[in-house]
Amino acid sequence: MTESLSYDSYDSYDVTGSGPVLLLVPGGAGHPMGLGPLTERLAQRFTVVTYDPLGLAHGRLGLPVPDQRPADWSEGAHRALEAVLPPDEQAYVFGTSSGGIAVLDLLARHPRRLAHVVAHEPPCVTVLPDGRERREELIGQLDGPGRPPAEGADATPMGVFLAHVLRPFSAHLPSLTAPEHRLTLAVGADSRGQLLYNTGELLADRFGSRLMEFPGGHIGTLDHPVEFADVLAETLLSSARTSS
Repeated sequence: MTESLSYDSYDSYDVTGSGPVLLLVPGGAGHPMGLGPLTERLAQRFTVVTYDPLGLAHGRLGLPVPDQRPADWSEGAHRALEAVLPPDEQAYVFGTSSGGIAVLDLLARHPRRLAHVVAHEPPCVTVLPDGRERREELIGQLDGPGRPPAEGADATPMGVFLAHVLRPFSAHLPSLTAPEHRLTLAVGADSRGQLLYNTGELLADRFGSRLMEFPGGHIGTLDHPVEFADVLAETLLSSARTSS
């Protein structure tokens, strides 16, 4: 059974499956489009809570959106967990791209409720030694030709991402207490040598966390959903066995 809930005009989430709670935070502007096959596979083993931080899949697409901060998403994700998670239990968490930045912030702010976090290619590139230049490079690659006109920027998930998420999120500097053994930095096997792979390596080293390759590249959740889901599930469940 799938349940869809909303707190207010922004925080929305869907719940499906059964088993331990797994919170998913999508990338881009947080719209979970294309994650159906991944979610369906994970729902065979987890109660999957798919967070939609701006409510874009719940009726708000096309409405005005303010500039976003990782803290906006992480606090909303925490509210979702508090609504779903039994009082004495902890949740698994997965975030990809901008969602990966949000789950790093969630781990920093609310570690007590989290069993293990997987952050997949979070684009917080300012952690690199030449981070300022790499951030400008990233923005230039994504925010180039084809960007929607300013007056229609909130009409599509990509428009919302470019107008309100990309710049503030890519400037974020994660703050965690090292070593953080409840964190896995996930990088795409097809991303080796690329900017976000290097960012993941640096973050894993800085936080004393595990670095693990996942199927595909930056959008491995969409290109290889079944394989990606199986690797994610084993990563999370093995972390529970290791800590027990």
